[in-house]
Amino acid sequence: MQATPATLSATIDLPPAARSVPAARRVLAELLTTWAAERYRDDASLLVSELVTNVVRHVAGGSNMVLEVHLSEPGLRICVVDASATRPTRREPGAGEPGGHGMRLVAAVADRWGSEAHQSGKRVWFELRDADPAGVGTA
Repeated sequence: MQATPATLSATIDLPPAARSVPAARRVLAELLTTWAAERYRDDASLLVSELVTNVVRHVAGGSNMVLEVHLSEPGLRICVVDASATRPTRREPGAGEPGGHGMRLVAAVADRWGSEAHQSGKRVWFELRDADPAGVGTA
């Protein structure tokens, strides 16, 4: 009988405020270190920054957002849940526009991403998968 690998999960409530962007990155980095999954840190931190920033910029109201982090054999899945039902879209920003690149970046870096209805809002998620699930490269 083969053992099934464990799934590690964490859920963190964050206010929809600018200070939550670096807080989400710090918490994520600590989780990934604790879970011995540092290989995801750079890409996951970048994408979490984008998703949390989108909530701070585009979701009105005082409801907290929720950061969900799940690590299992196929890889890392991170979700950001907020109170807005408006789904994110990839758009082509105009020349010189400071924003509008977030979801294009998520689509370019993540192995998969999407959004789904969640209670009265939505959940936006991305996945980073191991090319080599054992974490060992070949020579």
